[in-house]
Amino acid sequence: MKSRKLFLLITAVFIITAAVSFTNCAEKAHAQPVTQNPSSNTTDPAAPAPRAKVYFTSDISPAGLMAVYKALGQQPSGKVAVKISTGEPPNSNYLRPALIKDLVQSVKGTIVESNTAYGGKRASTAVHKQTAKDHGFTDIAAVDILDENGSISLPVKGGARLRENFVGAHFKNYEYFVVLSHFRGHGMGGFGGAIKNISIGIASAEGKSWIHTAGKSKSGFSGDQNAFLDSMAEAGKSVVDSLNGKILYINVMNRLSVDCDCNGNPAAPDMHDIGILSSLDPVALDQACVDLVYAAPDGKSLIQRIESRNGVRTIDHGAEIGLGSKTYELIKL
Repeated sequence: MKSRKLFLLITAVFIITAAVSFTNCAEKAHAQPVTQNPSSNTTDPAAPAPRAKVYFTSDISPAGLMAVYKALGQQPSGKVAVKISTGEPPNSNYLRPALIKDLVQSVKGTIVESNTAYGGKRASTAVHKQTAKDHGFTDIAAVDILDENGSISLPVKGGARLRENFVGAHFKNYEYFVVLSHFRGHGMGGFGGAIKNISIGIASAEGKSWIHTAGKSKSGFSGDQNAFLDSMAEAGKSVVDSLNGKILYINVMNRLSVDCDCNGNPAAPDMHDIGILSSLDPVALDQACVDLVYAAPDGKSLIQRIESRNGVRTIDHGAEIGLGSKTYELIKL
């Protein structure tokens, strides 16, 4: 009898323990979240890829520019730089002061640019400042030529072409950058947008040659085309890394010539204006602009310019090295 009671007691304890164990395991399995694996830095392959937000308006006006800026929800503080192209005389398609004035003044920004490496009316600080004045930029804000006092080096992390990038020495004087780009074609890069503006645009005169030659020379422009395109993305990443997220990007898609604002006599635009876009991701922003060109019924000339220079390689390489994401959500305002 005692043996039978002991057997029944042991059996009951076993059943209860098993039931509790099963319940706990089931609850843990149900509640386990899908989290990033810190050792592999990968996520659940079933999860959708993160999408960068890109804001769009077809209203190319000071109000439209302010709308896409405000949509980003940023509050630039400290000394703010507004990076633009001052435009090569006499007939460049640079963004006009009347369009950008409200934005520049709302962030209490200083307009910044760097000298060119190819001659022209922006190749030295004195003539560059005169060009900025002639084009009306000094009427809306102070203008600073970043490489007036030479260059500083920024490290390039994870680059295949560059180990360092040379920017104007005044770059370090600013705590936040508003990158305001005129999206258009380009004779060497295929197109110019946010990535070009933070790479070639912020590079000092010698830094521009350094990018064009993929780190082989501080003078001249000759070099392998794909290496140059990769180097733009890598130089841009060095700028973004150094600012620790204190940067935003706006592309204006008007006067869509196949030629750059560095060309004083560009080809006349043969497609309609599209709009203004903004993002915190320069890769997503440029990708969205390229997609809009391809979707346009009259984008043939600009598409040919982009493809003839393999221009999208800069976007692709930017995504590869972590400058940004090609996956985006276009949000129309």
